[in-house]
Amino acid sequence: MDAQGLAVRRAFTAAGELVARYTRLDYEPPAEMPPPPAVLVVNHGFGGVVDLNVLAFAGLTARMGVAPDQPATILTHQLVWTVGVGRWLEPAGCRPAGPTVAREALARGEYVLVSPGGDLDAGKPWRARNEIRFAGRTGYARLAVEAGVPILPTVIVGAGESLLVLSDGQRLARALGVDRRLRNRTLPVTVSIPWGLSIGLVGLLPYVPLPTKLRAETGPAFVPGPDESAEELADRVHTWMQDTADRLTAGRVPVLGWQMPRR
Repeated sequence: MDAQGLAVRRAFTAAGELVARYTRLDYEPPAEMPPPPAVLVVNHGFGGVVDLNVLAFAGLTARMGVAPDQPATILTHQLVWTVGVGRWLEPAGCRPAGPTVAREALARGEYVLVSPGGDLDAGKPWRARNEIRFAGRTGYARLAVEAGVPILPTVIVGAGESLLVLSDGQRLARALGVDRRLRNRTLPVTVSIPWGLSIGLVGLLPYVPLPTKLRAETGPAFVPGPDESAEELADRVHTWMQDTADRLTAGRVPVLGWQMPRR
């Protein structure tokens, strides 16, 4: 990694540490960090270009033991290049999401970071804020099966409470052709600071998040089993992630993040 890439990566890490402080992030690291190559999976919080989970995860990589100059490929939605941000992130390893890019990175012995839910996971309405929405996508598991590498999942909860998402706007996105032109199937209707009520704006532009508390946990490495299909491996990973999200949010008081004891 060149000096520019290292500078961008360190800026991401610093931003992640700021997010961790602001959100009072509690983190449970993995018992053991698998060496590269490996597929690192994390769920979205909210947003396209700006997502608290993505920033928080950038800070967590240091706690996992990943060096700032560790070669890694970050699979990123094409929207980031559409709005003109992608070229600034490429030196840090961001690449348009796709199987060929991921296979080449694993072949080079790198970590590959992916958020399989994409825009569907990133645009969840308030009522579904604690769901892990991968929409049946199994490409990340297929990569692991083909390359014979482990999947290391991380779950982050709480970011969906940093603003109010009234609707994911899927019908509106289809009606306006956003799904075809921008490859984005959501157009969230939100209430946030400072934008107030807006459609599709928040997540592309920065907003002031409510002081929600984040909780995060990185699980065990999921190693593809003998003759295990990508669908079976993806189901194991998704089940663990959803069970973990349910546990981390059980009895949670929104924004404050307090865990109320069950009766």
